Amino acid sequence: MDEGRDGMVTVLHTTLPAEPLSARQARRFVTSALSELGLPELTDTALILVSELVTNAVLHARSEVTLTVVRTSGGLRMEVGDQSSLAPSVRRYSAEAATGRGLVLVESLADAWGSDIGPSGKTVWFELAPAVA
Repeated sequence: MDEGRDGMVTVLHTTLPAEPLSARQARRFVTSALSELGLPELTDTALILVSELVTNAVLHARSEVTLTVVRTSGGLRMEVGDQSSLAPSVRRYSAEAATGRGLVLVESLADAWGSDIGPSGKTVWFELAPAVA
């Protein structure tokens, strides 16, 4: 594990191709990562959110996608990066729309989320905290 910024420890990192099957690969990667981290209670929510972010990156950025799983003192942070410099925006669609709910899901299920734009693209991230017993 490598010490990251702000005291976070980067646990796992992978690069995925810009193709539809990358969302499936990301889900497998996250399932394995959360099992290793002992955070299985976050798996279901994390899989929904990472699927949405990877799918958005593949569809809109059409570039290689990076996925980083970070264990923080407060829980979990996942980062999905691509080569687009366009910031994501939450749009509200009608109930009949077939697509367009990805960031609405992220907004409602994540404890926190956001994006960072840099010279080589953007990173969209979300954080989840384990349930307090």
